[in-house]
Amino acid sequence: MSGPLKGIRVIEIGTLIAAPFAARMMAEFGAEVIKIEAPVHGDPIRKWRKLHEGTSLWWYLQSRNKKSLSVNLKSAEGIALIGRLAAEADVLIENMKPGALENIGLGWDVLHALNPKLTLVRISGYGQTGPYKDRPGFGAIGEAMGGMRYTTGEPDGVPARAGVSLGDSLASLHGVIGALMSLLRVKTGQGEGQVVDVSLVESVFNLMESTVPEYDLLGHVRERSGGALPGIAPSNTYPTRDGSFVVIAGNSNPIFKRLMHTIGRADLADDPALEHNDGRVQQVALLDAAIAGWTSAHTIAEVLDALEQAGVPSGRIYSVADIVADPHYQARDMILAARLPDGVEVKMPGIVPKLSDTPGEVRWQGPPLGQHTGEILAGLGFDDNEIARLREQGVVQ
Repeated sequence: MSGPLKGIRVIEIGTLIAAPFAARMMAEFGAEVIKIEAPVHGDPIRKWRKLHEGTSLWWYLQSRNKKSLSVNLKSAEGIALIGRLAAEADVLIENMKPGALENIGLGWDVLHALNPKLTLVRISGYGQTGPYKDRPGFGAIGEAMGGMRYTTGEPDGVPARAGVSLGDSLASLHGVIGALMSLLRVKTGQGEGQVVDVSLVESVFNLMESTVPEYDLLGHVRERSGGALPGIAPSNTYPTRDGSFVVIAGNSNPIFKRLMHTIGRADLADDPALEHNDGRVQQVALLDAAIAGWTSAHTIAEVLDALEQAGVPSGRIYSVADIVADPHYQARDMILAARLPDGVEVKMPGIVPKLSDTPGEVRWQGPPLGQHTGEILAGLGFDDNEIARLREQGVVQ
């Protein structure tokens, strides 16, 4: 095992997306991640989305490099096992309902007493405090209440969502950032472990740019704008002659001039009123019409070639098929070959970010339920007879 997090032990008490994705990232960079799963069925994500031989392909990705420990958290001995693990861990990541850890006897006061250096990452819909803390909250609700869905979609259409679980994933990233900050504090001797309180709503809200001051000072409410980037021009999605679409971002001053010359509109490039973004925003409909008129007369290949030659940021809209076939993705090791337990080969996403000296790696795909139970319990000092007893009593699987 290598990576910048080598020697860090992470306990994951999480299901589905937010906590497991955060733990997955830490596992990819060398942390030993022990995933706690309920007996019999384990994490529900084992049955989510598309299945291969009864197991989700998402599971194999989301739980790669993790060890599966199947524990009955409704038993006193199961809770005691988690306490023993936490006493030797660096991070515990959970996405249970606020108060659930406390209800099973593993609240922050207990965990901190067991291990003052432990960092507890808590991911929930609304956070651990506040009037909404007890409400159920999934990523979709975080996207809605965080402000993102209000600004997503066509101006005259229904607020739209991304085709992936964006709210959960944003919370995961904030959880990892918080965990690393807390670990740095502990490892440099600046203090003890602490609670990292991550809200799905707040994780989305954190990406909402200048919407709050714009509303407070100017009374402006940012609305849905389709494929355009509101308040920045020109930046939009434009049709091509062969039925494709191209995203063009010509919104810096020098890039705007190059774009206008490329599409044959030197008059717009040289117009003093369009020299800066604030002026261009006032004429965004004119600019978009000029650009769309040019793109519509060319194939997407011709458009992309011309804009690349001119140094104008542009790109086709990729499907997953485009991504897998793209040579740049392949050259960056973003499409990795993997092998499932039955020997079937399958492509999986690569690891982000790229570290020059201590890169992340994939050591194994998501494991069978309870595959590492015996190994982990042996590491805690249990002998074979004790492990067998715990299995017979349904404490572990």
